[in-house]
Amino acid sequence: MGIFDEIKQMGGSLIGEQHAGALSAITDYINSPQVGGISGLQKVFQEKGLGGIVSSWIGTGENLPISGDQLNSVLHCDALNQVASKFGIDPNMLQSVMTQLLPHIVDKMTPNGQAAAAAQ
Repeated sequence: MGIFDEIKQMGGSLIGEQHAGALSAITDYINSPQVGGISGLQKVFQEKGLGGIVSSWIGTGENLPISGDQLNSVLHCDALNQVASKFGIDPNMLQSVMTQLLPHIVDKMTPNGQAAAAAQ
């Protein structure tokens, strides 16, 4: 079972057909040059004082939730707008969906409890 299948199972009613592209959009956002993958995301969260939240997603314990305001403080707006446009998703809707799915996506992208090294 792939990451998207696992997230869809976990998301249940959070992911309707109209939001199916959000999973790919969020993954593209994380891997965008502006964000820099899991390690870049982790760095931004730490700089904004939210390192404990992202660390909970990467670690093997329970994933802490993130509020819309907290997420807004760490988002790279240009990257978010680019992936939203690419997938035909309203940026505000994508940000809303990210509060629910980002913890699960980061958790599944770090199965061993640590950020993977960036591919060269």
